[in-house]
Amino acid sequence: MKKDTLIKRVTASGVRIYGEEAFEGMRVSGRLAAEVLDMVVEELQVGVTTGYLDRICHEMIMDNGAIPAPLNYRGFPKSICTSVNHVVCHGIPSESRPLLEGDIVNVDVTVIKEGWYGDTSRMYVAGEKVGRRAYQLMEATHECLMKGIEVSRAGATLGDVGHVIQTHAESLRFSVVREFCGHGVGRQFHEAPSVVHVGSPGEGLELEEGMIFTIEPMINVGGAGVKTLSDGWTSVTRDHSLSAQCEHTIGIGKDGAEVFTYSPKGWDCPFERVLV
Repeated sequence: MKKDTLIKRVTASGVRIYGEEAFEGMRVSGRLAAEVLDMVVEELQVGVTTGYLDRICHEMIMDNGAIPAPLNYRGFPKSICTSVNHVVCHGIPSESRPLLEGDIVNVDVTVIKEGWYGDTSRMYVAGEKVGRRAYQLMEATHECLMKGIEVSRAGATLGDVGHVIQTHAESLRFSVVREFCGHGVGRQFHEAPSVVHVGSPGEGLELEEGMIFTIEPMINVGGAGVKTLSDGWTSVTRDHSLSAQCEHTIGIGKDGAEVFTYSPKGWDCPFERVLV
């Protein structure tokens, strides 16, 4: 594989512009990450622990010749992130608390397959019923993600992406977390650019064909404020309100954004399977 077909060039702002062979690699890693989340759809139930989810995801990733990127990344102790209810992101899987009826859970998976990172997350519900506002939150968060993807094309800006996400969330009386953002990805877990989920039209980095990054809005029922717990990873809402996150990895192509992490089974919104 020729090096110059992987990274065509690096922009003045440090963003890698990738070639078609890189896109092919991202399709493979992205699909595996999505398949892991498809497996979780049937496994995330009342009474299971997030530690159990971590174990089965770890096994599936390894069985498919890949590596779970979060494991030991800057000291993170597990293979996936599991963020329950008011946890915004980076929740550490554990055996301490079985999931309860109506819990909302973000499961965030990143795999390294043949050197390429596929990064994606979805919202799930434990049990068969969830509160109406919790459902509306998850629905709005996925809508924010898809609106961000829709405007991601060559010539648009990251400000355009942040603006549509912020506008939609706030129109529904939700708030957008500022402390965390999407990021470039490819042969590294995190690279330029930073994809902030608020913004103004026409501002920020101009998108170019060949860019690869995640969009992963974190949306709260209450205020936008978050804090990180003493474990150094788990971030929660300051007001203890519910939070949700949805994430895809995309590449900017000739005709707009290519999503590498769509569910092969069409299960991108597992929460839609429950009653409200």
